[in-house]
Amino acid sequence: MRLDKFLSESTDLSRSEARKVLKSGGITVNGEVVNKGTHVIQEGDGVMWEDEPLALIGLRYIMLNKPAGYECSLKNSAYPSVMTLLDIEKRDRLHTVGRLDVDTTGLILITDDGQWTHRIISPRHQCDKVYVATLAEPLADNAEEVFQAGILLNGEDTPTLPALLERIDERTARLTIQEGRYHQVKRMFAYLGNLVLTLHRERIGQLSLGDDLELGESRYLTPEEVHAFVAED
Repeated sequence: MRLDKFLSESTDLSRSEARKVLKSGGITVNGEVVNKGTHVIQEGDGVMWEDEPLALIGLRYIMLNKPAGYECSLKNSAYPSVMTLLDIEKRDRLHTVGRLDVDTTGLILITDDGQWTHRIISPRHQCDKVYVATLAEPLADNAEEVFQAGILLNGEDTPTLPALLERIDERTARLTIQEGRYHQVKRMFAYLGNLVLTLHRERIGQLSLGDDLELGESRYLTPEEVHAFVAED
């Protein structure tokens, strides 16, 4: 890898900013000052910027307890992006694994690994997403059967995959789905003539949000948590 690219990959410097730092003599490779961006970095080389060692960031896997009022987007629009809740470098490389509506809270995964994302969001892999919904009206008597049979939502060509509905009380339910269609949970309850008042995602696959993270807090996944999604095949 070229040295100027290495600097832009391992710091917040742009490629042009990296070249300016190189010209200033602030970068050493294996203890020697190098000021050419075309210098090729080999595996095992020690790169330092003003006596601070640099390393490539690598792939990242993060879980966030999303508050209401944030969008699962890369840039702020009408609402701030969930990425603004992360105090880490190179946030522009990250993306959310699927999306939660702006008013939906709970577990969202964030990564820069596209293949890992596909493994989770593709219905082919049957990765459970578990939500708790509070409703405006009592649940219909046949709600479990309707959700299990699949629902042809308005504007869709195919019905939803079978979904598991568990009653918590007459206006609260836990719903397990394996898809991520646009506003899917809200539209499924709307099919039964009900309105979702609050929606919270508590689990993806075997990964539960738990009680460790307050709203807006995040943490890196452990290697075991990352690999668990692959092992579920």
